[in-house]
Amino acid sequence: MAAAAVDSAMEVVPALAEEAAPEAAGLSCLVNLPGEVLEYILCSGALTAADIGRVSSTCRRLRELCQSSGKVWKEQFRVRWPSLMKHYSPTDYVNWLEEYKVRQKAGLEARKIVASFSKRFFSEHVPCNGFSDIENLEGPEIFFEDELVCILNMEGRKALTWKYYAKKILYYLRQQKILNNLKAFLQQPDDYESYLEGAIYIDQYCNPLSDISLKDIQAQIDSIVELVCKTLRGINSRHPSLAFKAGESSMIMEIELQSQVLDAMNYVLYDQLKFKGNRMDYYNALNLYMHQVLIRRTGIPISMSLLYLTIARQLGVPLEPVNFPSHFLLRWCQGAEGATLDIFDYIYIDAFGKGKQLTVKECEYLIGQHVTAALYGVVNVKKVLQRMVGNLLSLGKREGIDQSYQLLRDSLDLYLAMYPDQVQLLLLQARLYFHLGIWPEKSFCLVLKVLDILQHIQTLDPGQHGAVGYLVQHTLEHIERKKEEVGVEVKLRSHEKHRDVCYSIGLIMKHKRYGYNCVIYGWDPTCMMGHEWIRNMNVHSLPHGHHQPFYNVLVEDGSCRYAAQGL
Repeated sequence: MAAAAVDSAMEVVPALAEEAAPEAAGLSCLVNLPGEVLEYILCSGALTAADIGRVSSTCRRLRELCQSSGKVWKEQFRVRWPSLMKHYSPTDYVNWLEEYKVRQKAGLEARKIVASFSKRFFSEHVPCNGFSDIENLEGPEIFFEDELVCILNMEGRKALTWKYYAKKILYYLRQQKILNNLKAFLQQPDDYESYLEGAIYIDQYCNPLSDISLKDIQAQIDSIVELVCKTLRGINSRHPSLAFKAGESSMIMEIELQSQVLDAMNYVLYDQLKFKGNRMDYYNALNLYMHQVLIRRTGIPISMSLLYLTIARQLGVPLEPVNFPSHFLLRWCQGAEGATLDIFDYIYIDAFGKGKQLTVKECEYLIGQHVTAALYGVVNVKKVLQRMVGNLLSLGKREGIDQSYQLLRDSLDLYLAMYPDQVQLLLLQARLYFHLGIWPEKSFCLVLKVLDILQHIQTLDPGQHGAVGYLVQHTLEHIERKKEEVGVEVKLRSHEKHRDVCYSIGLIMKHKRYGYNCVIYGWDPTCMMGHEWIRNMNVHSLPHGHHQPFYNVLVEDGSCRYAAQGL
């Protein structure tokens, strides 16, 4: 029996070898291919990251081809997260496998936090300390933001609750970063004259979900400069501006040469590209955002002037901004260098009015009043940004009462970042919190923030004692009311006013539109969420809008949602 067992075992070994031979032969053929061909196969897009991990563990040659800093893992990263590639320089050494792991981990963490938000804040505003988990995240912030963008870009109207909180988190993260960048920018010396950069920070802060960068805006302006140079070449083929390289800050001193540049600019901007002042829709915030000015080719005096100023300076014409009342202007010096100049030694340019060149008298005629010489003076970057934000602030006050006053809140943040001791704006900010009624159920951090604002106002201007006293009293009364609200509201389905509520707590349901399973753990006779939530969730498009019962449901994926009865 022992001999027979040995014989049978000996028979099995050749059989296994014969079965493995084709696989070994196939692997041998594969690894014998040229390196470029193997790399092309591995980068073809047919293999997942897990596949690449398995391939790299088969033999030394494939392991070398799949090295962590090589093309294979770079392609895996690019295919999975293409929008992140702009953050890497082609000349930098990057461990792509490690980057892939870190990005994957950040994505899982982002989804975990978004899910936790849906549980904690589904029935209230996110309090000011609600983002503390995000601030303590490890790893690159751009990876976390990219995952939030992926959630926002999920197909159709899937996962609306996740999208709602992903949008809030992304809004907060980007605004905090932009505000810090703006504050650092404002610390630059007075002779730092990057007007465009400051305008872009304002644009970014008010549009944090849009992909706006100084690099992209500058590239668009550079393309306009190229068109101007082409036109200028037809006027004067030896013009010194044509020899300028990108990034140079040389200035042309001859008035005639400067005039040729301005003529070429006016032709390209207003005749060829059809830029114009927006007289039909003047009071629209889009007119102040530089990326929108370039897209829509229209704006108001200050935004059109900044575009005109940037192009002119790149071509060597030293225009300067003038904070003229009611109509922002640029000035162009006509006097000799080093001479004592007054307001009559300048020509004033109206970029809103197709680059029209004005005298002092024509400037006064433009606004219909006589002004002092001081108002024809040049202003620095901070004053220009102050005027831009002031315009946004005025527009924010025009928002309807059913809105979230987001523009007003954003413009107040920007203004107070520049001028933190503006008493009237601090009072407006405090009143805005009261008006919006953002009082979190489990945290008084916002109440305390309002009290801090009021105390700061009192320190700055004791004359505001009456207004501050009223708001402080109102705040303290709110705190006392919240302390008294310890009881739980009891809602009975049997009550006459709740007769439209069809489903009770504990029922397991399936959503008709989105197909998820859930259990009901609360209900309201009508939608109790704020205007912002109703607008973001497009509740008005439902057959009965927000005038129908809404249910608090726990979904099978662990998230909490607020669903309309009609769905």
